[in-house]
Parts: sequence; structure tokens; C-alpha cells
Amino acid sequence: MSKPATGMPRELQSLVQQLHGAHIVIDGNYRIVAANDAYREKFGHAGDIVGRRCYEVSHGYTVPCDQAGETCPLRRAAESGHFERVLHVHHTSRGEEYVQVQLYPLHDDDGQVSLFVEHMAMLPGARMARSGEGLVGRAPAFMRMMEDVARVARTDTAVLLLGETGTGKEMVARAIHESSERAHAPFVAVDCSGLAETLVESELFGHERGAFTGALGRKTGLVEAAAGGTLFLDEVGDIPLGLQVKLLRLLETGTFRRVGGIEPQHASFRLIAATHRDLRQRVRDELFRADLYYRLAAFPIRLPPLRERREDIPLLAGSLLARLGQDRQRTIDADALEALAHYDYPGNVRELRNILERANLLADGGAIELRHLPTELHDAAPVAGALLREAGQRAFDAAVAAHRGTRRELARTLGVSERTLYRMLRGARGS
Repeated sequence: MSKPATGMPRELQSLVQQLHGAHIVIDGNYRIVAANDAYREKFGHAGDIVGRRCYEVSHGYTVPCDQAGETCPLRRAAESGHFERVLHVHHTSRGEEYVQVQLYPLHDDDGQVSLFVEHMAMLPGARMARSGEGLVGRAPAFMRMMEDVARVARTDTAVLLLGETGTGKEMVARAIHESSERAHAPFVAVDCSGLAETLVESELFGHERGAFTGALGRKTGLVEAAAGGTLFLDEVGDIPLGLQVKLLRLLETGTFRRVGGIEPQHASFRLIAATHRDLRQRVRDELFRADLYYRLAAFPIRLPPLRERREDIPLLAGSLLARLGQDRQRTIDADALEALAHYDYPGNVRELRNILERANLLADGGAIELRHLPTELHDAAPVAGALLREAGQRAFDAAVAAHRGTRRELARTLGVSERTLYRMLRGARGS
């Protein structure tokens, strides 16, 4: 345990040490005045951090978070005088990860805010690991989505994920599940699109022997399989009206019947639904029940399309290439990266992954070039440089400021060659 900062009562350090979870105490000048061992263990700070500034320790920044493109909870708590909560990307012993930051102001005898207790909890289902696994992004629209994920994850509230095809709705659903109290139990995904009503009903609720032709034995449904865990209904907007009644009854009573069964069965699960459709319009068109919609939409989360978070494309491209698992990690040259940054991606992240997978197979050398990309991206290259600088400069500056390794490691993280990174750094200095 660290010794207290100068003038700081030993009781404060002792109190912080006994708090459950990773905690530090900060003064109004961003200096850490106390920290517990849980913080050091989770965030990989073996040395004494007391006396250092919080943004330096957690981000590697030289300025406060709000001057580096992020929301500063300390600034907000100092102004409001009450509890504040934000989601940040922090350095940990495993690399960069999403961390929910909760800040509690402490008032002195005169009622003035003098210190801040900060509690940090990782979002285990949303890691920015070096392996490329998990959700990746820093763009404002993406971080707003992740804020919603962090807020709702530890509750049992029903979640409705709204987003275009390919935006990663199942990945977000898994992140919510893995960050919840139900993470130890099953995550069961059901694709509701294009299935006949009888087939969807049998998949969800199971069936008894002889319930229909071919039902040679009892089948456990996915609702039962999700017991204690999370049931994810993908493309819930495609569920037929007749089955919507049974789904509503399940949500209201917690009971269901197997197809061909008589006895009610009890279910215990957390529901996450997703759709690319406009459910409000489908309600108006009488294709979706209004009562079911309001049940599902207790906490809607909008997933931004890739064209609204272009500054994330270099990070995403590097992450996706890492997931392809080739023996030799490829980079992306400047012209190809500019073309990727400008394309509108009607298929979103899924389309980006397919483009990179194809390019990875076509590239015989160490780098993916413009000629390895589909022809529809070629016209984007001449004008994309300006858009990339406009949309991605803040994210690039933040990544450079936060990086603690070598230039080669930074290039690998961004998914670019060292030569391209050098050009980007030289351009940033010249701007």
C-alpha cells in the first residue's frame, strides 16, 4: 500500500484500500492522492502513482481528457457538484479497454468540492485487445453507443438494438451479456428472419413428441436453453403477427408452452432484441404489435453506421486484419487507406471485413494496395485524403498521444505500414 500524499490523512488511504473494486482519489488539479491495490492490479501500475496526474496514468495524455477529445468526469463533477459517469478507453495490463468511470465529489466543511473518489470498472464484453477481438472504436457516435451499453449491461432491462445490416448487433448483444450479472449463463441467439411461423415457434419454445409430422421426440426450445442467461432475438421485426402474441405473453408472464404441450413452462432470461427495420413504422402499418414494441423498446440503443464513424476505419481495419489470423500480418498503404476511409459501406463493418479478407488474399507482398480493393473503391482514392484528415485527425492524435510502445507497434495497431505512419505523423506536425 502506498503512503499517503503530503498532508493527506492516513485514514483516507486506509479507506480507499478497503473499497471493493479499483478506486483512486483525485484532487482538483487532477493529481492522484490515494489509490488501492485493486486499481494497480487491474490497470497494471506496479509503481507508486500517488502524486501523478490521473490522465497521465490512465491514458498517457499530457493534457486533461477534455482537451484530448474525451469527456472529463472530474470537470463535470466539479461543475455539477454531484456524481458523474462516463465511458473511457484506458490503458490496462492487457492493452486498451473500455472502462466505465464513476466519479463521486467529496465536500469539505464549507460545502466546497475538495476531492473526488473515482471508481473504474472494465466492460469485459467490449475489449480493445491487441488480438483484434471485441468491439473497436473511438468516434463520438460509437462512444455514445458504448455509454448506453455500459449503463444498461448490469440491469435486467430489455434492450432493443437498432441499426443497419452489418453494424455488429450480435457483437453488441454479446458485449451486454458478458458485462452483465448473467455472464456465467448461456447467451442464445435466434435469427428470426425468413423463418416460417411454425418453425420459429418450435425453435423458441420447443415441442412435444408428436406435435407435428417429424416430431419424433421432445425438443428443448431456445427459451429453455437460455435459462439464467440472455436470449438474443435478431431481426425481431420479422416475427409473424401470430407468434408476436405468444412472445408478448412470454415477456409478461414469464411462462410459455411447448408446441403440442399443455403444461406451462417457466422461463428466466434477459431479453435483447435487434432489428434493421423501422419498428414504429411497422406498428403504424399494423405489421407489428404496439404492445410488444413497447415491451421490447424499454432501452433502445442505436448502432451508428460506419459512414458516421469514418475516423474509426483505420483502427477497425487493423483489428479486422488481425482477426483474419494469417501467419504474416499485413499493413495497408496510404492510397488504399484513403479509399477505405471514403467509401460509404452499405454493408457497414461486415462489408469492410469482406473487402479486407479479399484484399488479404490478393496481396502477395506485405501491404494491401489500392489495386487489391474492389473497383467501386478506386474512385474514392483521389478525394478521400481530405475526408480522412477531416474525420480522423482527432482520433489519430488521440491514438498517438495514448500510445506507449514503439512506432512499429503503433503502425500495427492502426493497421498501416511504418512508412504510411511516418507520413501521417509528418502531416500532423505540418498542419
